Amino acid sequence: MKCFVFEAESGLEINFALYGSHTGCCYQKSSLFLLHQSDAEPQNGGCLSAAVSVSVQLRPKITSVWLVAGVNLLPLEEMDTRPKVSSLLNRLANYTNLTQGAKEHEEAESIGEKRKTGKSPQMGTFMGVYLPCLQNIFGVILFLRLTWVVGTAGVLQGLCIVFICCCCTMLTAISMSAIATNGVVPAGGSYFMISRSLGPEFGGAVGLCFYLGTTFAGAMYILGAIEILLMYIAPSTAIFVPSSPDGEGAAMLNNMRVYGSICLLLMSLLVFVGVKYVNKLASIFLACVIISILSIYIGALISAFSPPKFPVCMLGNRTINGHTLRDHQCAKTVLLQIKEPAGKATVLWEHFCEGKELNSSCDDYFSHSNFTQIEGIPGLASGIITENLWSSYLSKGDVLEKSSLNSTHTAHPASFQQPYVFADITTSFTLLVGIFFPSVTGIMAGSNRSGDLKDAQRSIPIGTILAILTTSLVYLSSVILFGACIDGVLLRDKFGDSVKGNLVVGTLAWPSPWVIVIGSFFSTCGAGLQSLTGAPRLLQAIAKDNIIPFLRFHSAHLHVFGHGKANGEPTWAMLLTALIAELGILIASLDLVAPILSMFFLMCYLFVNLACALQTLLRTPNWRPRFSYYHWTLSFLGMTICLALMFISSWYYAIVAMVIAGMIYKYIEYHGAEKEWGDGIRGLSLSAARYALLRLEEGPPHTKNWRPQLLVLLKLDEDAHVKSPRLLTFASQLKAGKGLTIVGTVIPGNFLHSYGEALAAEQTMKHLMDKERVKGFCQCIVAQKPRDGISHMIQSSGLGGMKHNTVVMGWPHAWRQSEDPQSWKTFINTVRVTTAAHLALLVPKNISLFPSNNEPCTEGYIDVWWIVHDGGMLMLLPFLLRQHKVWRKCGMRIFTVAQMEDNSIQMKKDLATFLYHLRIEAEVEVVEMHDSDISAYTYERTLMMEQRSQMLRQMRLSKSDREKEVSLRRPREKSASSSAEHHRRVQMTWTKEKTMQDHSNVRRMHTAVKLNEVIVNKSHDARLVLLNMPGPPRNPEGDENYMEFLEVLTEGLERVLLVRGGGSEVITIYS
Repeated sequence: MKCFVFEAESGLEINFALYGSHTGCCYQKSSLFLLHQSDAEPQNGGCLSAAVSVSVQLRPKITSVWLVAGVNLLPLEEMDTRPKVSSLLNRLANYTNLTQGAKEHEEAESIGEKRKTGKSPQMGTFMGVYLPCLQNIFGVILFLRLTWVVGTAGVLQGLCIVFICCCCTMLTAISMSAIATNGVVPAGGSYFMISRSLGPEFGGAVGLCFYLGTTFAGAMYILGAIEILLMYIAPSTAIFVPSSPDGEGAAMLNNMRVYGSICLLLMSLLVFVGVKYVNKLASIFLACVIISILSIYIGALISAFSPPKFPVCMLGNRTINGHTLRDHQCAKTVLLQIKEPAGKATVLWEHFCEGKELNSSCDDYFSHSNFTQIEGIPGLASGIITENLWSSYLSKGDVLEKSSLNSTHTAHPASFQQPYVFADITTSFTLLVGIFFPSVTGIMAGSNRSGDLKDAQRSIPIGTILAILTTSLVYLSSVILFGACIDGVLLRDKFGDSVKGNLVVGTLAWPSPWVIVIGSFFSTCGAGLQSLTGAPRLLQAIAKDNIIPFLRFHSAHLHVFGHGKANGEPTWAMLLTALIAELGILIASLDLVAPILSMFFLMCYLFVNLACALQTLLRTPNWRPRFSYYHWTLSFLGMTICLALMFISSWYYAIVAMVIAGMIYKYIEYHGAEKEWGDGIRGLSLSAARYALLRLEEGPPHTKNWRPQLLVLLKLDEDAHVKSPRLLTFASQLKAGKGLTIVGTVIPGNFLHSYGEALAAEQTMKHLMDKERVKGFCQCIVAQKPRDGISHMIQSSGLGGMKHNTVVMGWPHAWRQSEDPQSWKTFINTVRVTTAAHLALLVPKNISLFPSNNEPCTEGYIDVWWIVHDGGMLMLLPFLLRQHKVWRKCGMRIFTVAQMEDNSIQMKKDLATFLYHLRIEAEVEVVEMHDSDISAYTYERTLMMEQRSQMLRQMRLSKSDREKEVSLRRPREKSASSSAEHHRRVQMTWTKEKTMQDHSNVRRMHTAVKLNEVIVNKSHDARLVLLNMPGPPRNPEGDENYMEFLEVLTEGLERVLLVRGGGSEVITIYS
């Protein structure tokens, strides 16, 4: 049923028509008319045809039209902004991987509706999350370095390293699961989660760090694949061959660089041609990983009763390089015949002795030690784990030694020319942590595929946590198996030199070491391809968010790194990724690249934990994760472990990574696009602001904490342009106090009718604030009378303890000739309001002559005329101004006025001492004014003087000048006399009686004139003059004369700042 409801007043004829196949009926119910359409025959009222025009008498004005569906009534004008529940549910059901309500996706959503609906995501937990995480976590470190880590750190410390790293990823996965299940996470994985949880600055910084980590991971996997190729598969393919044993390391690095670059080029071309080929190979690479791991477990079990034969040659307790045993003899001599006592020298003899003869001079340690052979893999039941429990850290160049074999002779350090197995790097617990950590990364693989999952909010937590449990179990059990099956010297032999270049973990594998060698090679290549595929897409996602300026392109239609081929492949991002990966390959050492990517991954995980902890502690209403097994303490613990691991593994890399992230953060903050993603940092800011405001309410600020909190009152013209923009410039120059700034204006009129005008005025002020680089807030009040609006603004601006304490407003320019007589009266009323509110007041006179921020004063003085103590405002303001570059080179002079009874010399000394204690550098001068009455300036300040012009002529003008001024003013007097404001104008009468009556006012004006003469004489060349501003008279009838008094006081001065204190001390001599 559809009904139209018209609510109207009588006296207006409304015509409307119904079109349809059904009949409609009109019912009258009091003043409300319902016209509905239904299949049923009408019971009351006249029946309408299918298409008919109806006229009814209604009330004169239609107030609203309602569309009724069933029992729901909704105003037609709200249909666009408030959709029906049915349509909203339909949109949610047909969700196309776009966040609801996000402005940045509206355009993409409208395009997506035009396309054909694609195949819905069907991947489950096992295929979509569990297996990809397994493939990404298991990698090169497991096959190439885990045995070496166990041998060097020992089983106990090895378990500790693995446990810490796995705890880090598990806690991160818990935090990630909470974030991933708190709404829909589009493809973008960790970057999307961090940026939407912590804001664009953190998101961009950590997103780029994660991108760099993924890129360096690709380089590490390629280096691992090349190491397997050159060390274990085809050593003969090496291009650079060392001429001596000392050059083996350098030659190996050069080979890694050449082959690594070639491999990177081939992989990049494969990724560039199409990611579908990479995805097709993924299952093969995963099978290689699983088969390799299974072969290790089977080999370990078989070694319990049938250990493989991999003998290790030992000289005393030192390990011999198996590559030198070309005659397969681990002995000094070989007997040629049983009857002959002497034998033939072996190859090892030639390495330790000066000749082949048996009586040649030999190495001292060689002479006193014997060769023995030990089993490299004693087996699971041998009890070798007792020897491998403890650590055996080595320095670079140390020989691998077996502690259980006693050396019979204390020898000199071994020479690199001798066929020992040497440690290639200095090892420590922290170094091993940094090298091992990349083997537990890859936990984001499931969240990166969230767009392909049938139920991402269920699959991501379960799949990721199960994958981490599985890999953690594999790593922990592998540490124990390696320590229980393999001898310590072979474990510490990184490249398997003691077993003739076999991969150490391969010696344990069943049925052949080649299973591990081939499997690890292909799995490492697959991991490298996955990294080179994922990194460009991550950079593309960051570029498309348009938050990092250097990722943008200056064309309106093209983003270089957000752009790709027609199928969406990120071309330019792929090129940049390959170039960065090449930097990692040029490092050429797996042990040096691994800590670099550890830093970037740890930083990413740290911020994932921070995001979860922050959201949990803030308790934002939108934080409702489906995954409930999280707690902020777990996230905080994960964050702490990440930070600790960063500095444990490599403190200098950690600092570099933090500096890079910090620079990117500040760069985005300063130059980046403003994005409102409802992030946690904004929520934290709100909570911190609330907490700080409540703390500020505890009491008034101490004098030491006083700073000018400005309320700048601006006036707009008819075109909504600011009349005195230099007021904002002056406010920005005062911001050395780092206080609050509120920029306000009053729009005359009715709020209901002037709301749009108020918004336009607010935007104008914000634009001007950005131009002048003033950080603060805008406030626009609509009021019938400007003076009421200003009064309301002064009373209500600010919040809690963050309220303004100083009002800045402009001097009413040309107030005598103003067409609006209320302008200067509003000014005086504002002065009264600020005085009543105990607020300080700053009135710059001739504001248009004040310097802009681009016009620094090269020299000159800021003069302070300290006549009345106002709490120290006159002292503090020049100090704050001189912090700004415009006034920095200006000196400061303080003048004070001495009366007849004052001791001028003592006053100067006291003032100099006072400034010394205030830590303010300034020149001091005491001005003596004879026959003056300063009390007229300070007391009441109600100046009832009406003869300002006459007094000027009497005091300062010659006779000819007087006559000239009178002749100029007569025409203006005649025109003024015809107006209604005649009695307000300055009268030109010169009567003796009037002068006698106003003798006291003449005396006060005389003081102002004399003081002005002294100020002009002393400060005519000053860049800025600061004066005490007298208060307005209590009797409003003297307002005009008050304005005249201020004009007299400041006449002849180029730039004047009238200062009126708020009644409280703002500066102190105490620390």
